[in-house]
Amino acid sequence: QVQLVESGGGLVQAGGSLRLSCASSERIFSNYRVGWFRQAPGKEREFLAAVSWTGARTFIKDSVKGRFTISRDNARNTVYLQMSRLKPEDTAVYHCAATSNPPDAMNSERGYAYWGQGTQVTVSS
Repeated sequence: QVQLVESGGGLVQAGGSLRLSCASSERIFSNYRVGWFRQAPGKEREFLAAVSWTGARTFIKDSVKGRFTISRDNARNTVYLQMSRLKPEDTAVYHCAATSNPPDAMNSERGYAYWGQGTQVTVSS
């Protein structure tokens, strides 16, 4: 069982930036693919980004490409989602998730078995 804890959310004005963190105390986390998802009220969950266990492969959804980046620091057992030029429509609860058995395609949402509790991001206009 891998426990994930997100942090870094908050209230920011449109055009601002936030860096979300996803941390785990388990060393094995460094061997897992990690993804970031978000869910806004009344909307379906949206898969935003993923990073391979080495950090060499990443996926960013087209709609946030150029504004969001994903990275990881396995020495710190942490994955980051850097978000810039935020828009009110980015308001959502952001979750990270991890998988030890990922499909080959980085843009696949399948297999994410471990989830954090989420962190709220609110972007004001």
